[in-house]
Parts: sequence; structure tokens; C-alpha cells
Amino acid sequence: MRISDFRIHSIAMADPPLRSSYGLHQPYALRNVIELESGDGVVGIAETYGGDQPVMALEAVRGQVVGACPYRLTGDLSPMVEGGASGLERSQTYNVPGENPLDADARTYSAIETACLDLIGKSVGKPVCDLIGGRVRDKVSFSAYPFYKHAGGGGKGDDLREDEYGEALSPESLVRQVQQMRDRYGFGSIKFKGGVLEPEIEVETLRQLRQALGKAVPLRIDPNSAWSVNTSVKVGRELAEELSGGGYLEDPCVGLDGMGEVRKRLQADGIETPLASNVAVTSFGDIPEAVRRDAVQIVLCDHHYWGGMRQVQQLARVCKTFGIGLSMHSNSHLGVSLMAMAHVASATTHLTYACDTHYPWQSAIDEIVEGGRVPIVGGCVEILDEPGLGVTLDYDQLERGKERFRNCSYRKRDDEAEMQKHIDPNWTRKLPRW
Repeated sequence: MRISDFRIHSIAMADPPLRSSYGLHQPYALRNVIELESGDGVVGIAETYGGDQPVMALEAVRGQVVGACPYRLTGDLSPMVEGGASGLERSQTYNVPGENPLDADARTYSAIETACLDLIGKSVGKPVCDLIGGRVRDKVSFSAYPFYKHAGGGGKGDDLREDEYGEALSPESLVRQVQQMRDRYGFGSIKFKGGVLEPEIEVETLRQLRQALGKAVPLRIDPNSAWSVNTSVKVGRELAEELSGGGYLEDPCVGLDGMGEVRKRLQADGIETPLASNVAVTSFGDIPEAVRRDAVQIVLCDHHYWGGMRQVQQLARVCKTFGIGLSMHSNSHLGVSLMAMAHVASATTHLTYACDTHYPWQSAIDEIVEGGRVPIVGGCVEILDEPGLGVTLDYDQLERGKERFRNCSYRKRDDEAEMQKHIDPNWTRKLPRW
């Protein structure tokens, strides 16, 4: 079997005005969808970060992709993930996900690997999870991912989306948002995006969530490095009870040195809240320092920028060796990425926390997979016996996404510029902010 064609589709999807320490989401999130077609007409697909730079990186490997055997291609391209930048250089602390040039090769490789696995799976009639070692779970758990947000459902002009969740800039409105998500999707745990309002307000938000949901629902908070070490320790002390029972504190401050200091000071107070990270640990080169400092007890990986599904499985083995937990990070995405996440999670034994997903924030109008949105039932995505990723492209919807991309002005993600445009013309991302 040989790859006869390699197609890249740049699309845009509406995205609500969500807040984080990076700034404000733009009204459109960008994605690239790729297709690898074999000589006998079977098509493998993948979804990855959007915009012009990822397209250029994908085009750069076209000559190695077309004509290649999908069984061997990822081996031939393996230097893209085995070499290059490592360690703290790959940190996403100061870069929004998908915009760090030093993990561009890993992102490109991941998209090719996913499409190859989907192509192979569809050719032999087997699900991807069973090609990469075999599933260890048929249902993959995901967490609700609430954000502080401004009014609006995303999109612009005649392409505005319904604002399903409404404005949420207070503890009370955030609790309502979470309850809506749980009612619709059945999520059993909550991963709350902080680093937006004063820490005291965010502490109160977690307390109100705990009061509303009871002790059985794990709570987690991610301020994306917005706090100083002292503020991180203060919040860790104040939320020791709320973050117990399966919770964690994610990237409260900058760097492994800061995280290690927070961990040491909390433990000195008898507080064992684990610290998680998806920005301080983004490559295998970060792990020795993270272990030495006991700075990270849970790694939040992402097959998109870790270099693919099998890299995630290797990471899981390393984390298990060092007694580190593992979960999965998320970015704004559609159903192809959700199914790719679910397949690698299904085949990864050492997955100790429910995965993140932005999927509830995306609109059914923008979905590009045949049959519409992937179901999330009881907080889980079920892996069926469909071949490959279990989804195929709806080409009418894909064309709408491409037209949306052509008509919008965005070609990269820039949350800081969006904050300056709509909220505060003088706003810049500052770490720490508190």
C-alpha cells in the first residue's frame, strides 16, 4: 500500500470568548485537517492546530509523504520527534498551544502519524486503539472544562453562534455553567480554567463548586502560571479541602523551580495536593528535572504536540516508572481530534485522571465528521469497533469550514491581541499577574 495523495484543509470554527491567563479567545479557532489517500482509494484523516504556519510545516514534508508506505512512514519521519529541541526550550509557558516554533516538528509528525494509523485501520478493518497495543478501556472519561467567559457564542456578523452558556464572570455564574455541562454531558469531574480574576474570587468559585456538587466530584484548577510562588502556596492552602479526593493544582506558577518550591512548602504544611502540568513538562527532556524537584505529580500530555499517539504511550510508561500520574490536555477542537484523543487514551494503561476536552464549547454547526457531533454520554466517549478512528469526513461541512477560514481574518491564535481589541487596549500577558 502506498500513499497516492496528501490533502491539507484549513478550516475555521466558531469559538466563544473564553478567558485564560493568555487573554481572550478569538471568535474563530483555526484547525487543519489532513487526508492521506492510498492507491486503492482508502482515506486516513487527522486534525491538528490551525493557521498558516502549521500548513507550511505540513507542506514541507509532502515529498516524503506522497508515495510512501503508511506502515513505514512514521519510522522514516521519526527524527522529527527523536531529535531537535528538548527540555525547557519546549515549554509552552509563554506560548499559546500550537504557536511554539520549537515543537512544530512534533505537531507535524503527530498529524501524519494519526492519519497513517487511521488509513491502516480502515484498510485492515481494525480500530486505531487496537493497532497501537489494544484497548484497555472501551469508554474514555473526560472532565467538564469550565471557563470564565464573556457574553457570546463565537463567530462574527451573520455567522454568530447561540450563546449556550452565557456570560460567566462570577462564582455563581461559573457554578451555573458547570451544572449545565454536567446536565448535558454527565461529566464526573471538573477542570476549571483560572488565572483570570483575582485569586480570592477564584478560590471562592472553587468553594461554591464544592458546595454545589458535593465531595464526590473531583475539582481541579489551572491558572496557566498566572500566580507567584507565594500566591500559589496561599491558594494551595486555602483550597486544600476542595482539591482533595482526586483534584489537582495545575501550573500555578512559572517553571519547574517555582512548582518545586510550591510543592515543598505545601507538603511542609501537611498538604499533599498534587501539582499537574501541561506547560512546564512538554517533552521527555523535562522529566528528569521535574522528578528531581518533585515539581510535577501529574503530566497532562497531548498527542498533538507530544509527537503522536505512541509518544503518549511511551510517556505513560515513563510516568508510571517514576510514580507520576497522567492525563490529557485539550485545545479547541472538533470530532476528529476528540476521537484521536479517545483512541490513544483507550490504549494507554497508565491513564490516572479523566482527560480534558474543549468539545462542549464547539458548535454542532461546525462539526466536520459524518453523522454530526461525537456523543459524550456519562462523561465518556465510547470506542466502538469501527475501523480507524471510527469517523469519516462530511465533505459539505468541511467545505463550510474552509469557506469560514477564507472569510475570516485570523491566521494564527493571538489571545493577547483579542484582549486588547475587546477588553482593555493596554492589556498584556504578565507572569506572574498576582
